[in-house]
Amino acid sequence: METEADALLAIPELGVSAHPAGLPLELPVEPWSAESPRLYDGSLSTVAERVPVRIGFRTVAIDDGRLKVNGRRLLLRGVNRHEHHPRTGRAVPRDVALADVLLMKRHNINAVRTSHYPPDPAFLELCDEYGLWVIDECDLETHGFGPLEWDRNPSADPAWEDAYLDRMRRTVERDKNRPSVIPWSLGNESHTGPNLERMAEWTRHRDPTRPVHYEGDHACSYVDVHSRMYATHAEVESIGLREDSNERRRDLPFLLCEYGHAMGNGPGGLLEYRELFERYPNCQGGFVWEWLDHGLLAGDHFAYGGDFGEAIHDGNFVVDGLVFPDRTPSPGLAEFAKIIEPVRIETAPGGIRVSNHYDFVSTAHLTFTWVLESEGVPVTEGILDVPTIQSGQDVLVPFPRLPATGGESWLTVSAALTSGASWAPAGHVVGWGQLPVSPAPAVVWPAGRGPVFRTGGRLRLGVGEFDPVTGRLIALGGHPVQGPRLDVWRATTDNDRAESASEWREAGLHRLQHRVIAVDADGDDLVVRTRVAPPAQASGLLTDYTWTALGDRLRLRVEITPDGPAGTLPRLGLTMAVPGAFGSAEWFGGGPGEAYPDSRQAARIGRFSRGVDDLQTPYVFPQENGNRVDVRWLRLTDAEGTGIRVDGDPAFDFTARRWTSAALEAARHTSDLVAGDLVHLTLDVAQHGLGSASCGPGVLPRYRLQVRKTEFTLGFGVAN
Repeated sequence: METEADALLAIPELGVSAHPAGLPLELPVEPWSAESPRLYDGSLSTVAERVPVRIGFRTVAIDDGRLKVNGRRLLLRGVNRHEHHPRTGRAVPRDVALADVLLMKRHNINAVRTSHYPPDPAFLELCDEYGLWVIDECDLETHGFGPLEWDRNPSADPAWEDAYLDRMRRTVERDKNRPSVIPWSLGNESHTGPNLERMAEWTRHRDPTRPVHYEGDHACSYVDVHSRMYATHAEVESIGLREDSNERRRDLPFLLCEYGHAMGNGPGGLLEYRELFERYPNCQGGFVWEWLDHGLLAGDHFAYGGDFGEAIHDGNFVVDGLVFPDRTPSPGLAEFAKIIEPVRIETAPGGIRVSNHYDFVSTAHLTFTWVLESEGVPVTEGILDVPTIQSGQDVLVPFPRLPATGGESWLTVSAALTSGASWAPAGHVVGWGQLPVSPAPAVVWPAGRGPVFRTGGRLRLGVGEFDPVTGRLIALGGHPVQGPRLDVWRATTDNDRAESASEWREAGLHRLQHRVIAVDADGDDLVVRTRVAPPAQASGLLTDYTWTALGDRLRLRVEITPDGPAGTLPRLGLTMAVPGAFGSAEWFGGGPGEAYPDSRQAARIGRFSRGVDDLQTPYVFPQENGNRVDVRWLRLTDAEGTGIRVDGDPAFDFTARRWTSAALEAARHTSDLVAGDLVHLTLDVAQHGLGSASCGPGVLPRYRLQVRKTEFTLGFGVAN
């Protein structure tokens, strides 16, 4: 039988030809990292067999309570990844695994936890080649014993010791030569017990070069990394401040092996986690749960638990990824990519601050460009002269010389690959920042107030026609419309349903009634006074609408006063409906994608155009989506460019869709949503945050929409 001593190692590039395997070598090498995944081609051979290998050299250590690779502290910007495909289930073709890796790299992700088993070896080969840090997790989970209070859990049963050790041995022996693998993980949600402790002991003896991870060892008695799932921001800060009474935990590096539950619309609050990771050196990042929605293709939609007649299932709880089942990125992935971008560009006193947040490499591989836009229209562009910045450093560079513009203008600076990389072409943007140049001028309304007329059983004011009984706008420039009127409801998100939705329903916010108190049409203004409230509830919202005709536009001032006990609201604004032919949207404001108060870092100010159908985010389980923020003006038009225009004073949020919020709330699959004859438009002054309460913390206090006295102004006119 051949032994390790019979095998010979060859690494031609390093001048190694027939070195006995297992004996030490001292070689001048370039270290492997996720940012610079340097591999050396080699081979292992015996008289009977030759095996090609790709070798990466790097060190892993825990030093001064920090996880370090090649002597440098890491910040893990990671995701959890299950092996899943919408057609083939757990059998993931190599080209799909490659697509995952490329998509991760292009969205600034640098790490993967292989939840909850060692993946197909092909995936780890790709991580070695393209550069991703990996927590390689043993195939162990017993969390079904949790509801039984862990009675007879195998982790504490001596009869299971050999089986536990066998699983760990197979994991380590198979993957021990992967440079991408930096900690070993004993498994997932298996409580604790001596069998797990034995796994950790065996692993350290077999491979002393990597630390051991396991979140279930809450006392950290046999692991090398303090790990938590779904810790709140406050808990992470406490850990960063080393306030833990457990001395062992306090002195270990901390990871969130799961956080930011990406179920449906969300997660919110990722920026605040990043700020904590950067503020406290012992808090070294984490892994968003999770990478991919686990939907299965079923005709014209993706199916989930319960769609196949099974009695026991998790419903749509398996639909919780940053990408949809077909690997289409969700808005959550765009938000995560922006928050974890390795180059940060910000306004600073005296110029533009450019910071390098890579762990190892400089910015020598990047080109910095800028574009000046006025009212969302490009004016001029150029190259920003940024010196090479080393990892962890920043520089201040002067603003480029810019021409004067007549309106609101923004400078957008981007950092992009100068040359193509293995994972992205030249010009791929890894980071960007948007800097204000000149503020928006004050809104100027046209001169000349128009009086209110009564004609043909209607009220007429400027370009608008109103119902004399309800005071509601029924036509704008000859186009039939419905509304606008106050609305506070949104189709609940997965996170809403886990935190606030029951409170909102108990308050009756989904079934508001509008009682008209008075319609005053005697002067130049049309004033409609209402009380908006759910039936059989003590609380409501006194809402006054004041319409004024100014030139070719209608100005609407909305004043909202709480009447009775107050809590939180899903959103606060107006809803209206316009002809379905108005299917094209153009706006100046935040975009191009959706954004919410605690998930808006990826939105930039610009001029954008989308079809109404393209404004929708097709979450596998339908829910609130598509909100655009900080909109200065919006045009909804038909194929000939005719339609309506809405102006902010100064800005508003909007959604536009071909179904009502009630229809969206009732839908369980995207195929349930059927386009109607109208475009339903919401115009909001505020939205409640998203949070990640579907499995994790709820909405942070600063993003909770509290009922309070509010006033806002919008303009309405005809788009030609």
